Amino acid sequence: MRYTFSILFALILLIGMFTVPAFAASNDSKSQVANVAHRGASGHAPENTMAAFDKAFKMKADYIEIDVQMTKDGELVVIHDTTVNRTTNGVGNIKDLTLEQVEQLDAGSWFSNTFSGERIPIFEEVIDTYRGKIGILIELKSPELYPGIEEKMAEVLKERKMDRPNNNKIIIQSFNHTSVQASKELLPNIPHGVLAGMSWKDVTDEQLAKFATYADFFNPNLNIVSPELLQRVHTHDMKMYPYTVRIQEQADNLLQLGVDGIITDFPEYVYQHPAK
Repeated sequence: MRYTFSILFALILLIGMFTVPAFAASNDSKSQVANVAHRGASGHAPENTMAAFDKAFKMKADYIEIDVQMTKDGELVVIHDTTVNRTTNGVGNIKDLTLEQVEQLDAGSWFSNTFSGERIPIFEEVIDTYRGKIGILIELKSPELYPGIEEKMAEVLKERKMDRPNNNKIIIQSFNHTSVQASKELLPNIPHGVLAGMSWKDVTDEQLAKFATYADFFNPNLNIVSPELLQRVHTHDMKMYPYTVRIQEQADNLLQLGVDGIITDFPEYVYQHPAK
């Protein structure tokens, strides 16, 4: 009986030796995928509000993605659309409204009465609240409408010494690639990314090589992502964070492809492990 027990115990130890490393490898693989909360956890709270950013932080996302624009009086605010019409109780273009006017708007009730009274955040408020707590992916939204917005943003980050190499989890991106180049010149130590819509489906190696001279990320619409595109982006030493995941199947497909990060309205669709 004692001999039989010894054999069984030895078998259990052997099984454990083979299974534990496999589990550890699986977790390490998941940890490579950056979980980016699109406009905050915007599937759960009104986009680009402190409520959405707080929710993303509580859900342990690696980054919040924010959209930055500029008011009539030159203040940076966080909102996606170039007008306030869709996500507030107001009407008008951001560039035609003063900061005081913007701050009076309700940016939460459109989503749910639970969020009544949420405001359009000031860029500095978001930076000061979340720096050092969660990564921040900054999108310069329609910068062609706001001459000097790159300098304004750079000034905010430099004042807080957030422009130092490897000092903070900050990434800057835009669909306006000229703006990305301008921002990179101002903030050379901060990673930058080019956003790519459907029109970039057939991006060439020559175009990717040009992007790689100033960008660290090529972040495309998820509908143009393929194994071949991902491989070419990696060949040019850039990472890929596709956008915007809104259903679990989309996240699963991108995870299977091996993308570097996923921009999503629902952080729970992406593995809950910190990105390296």
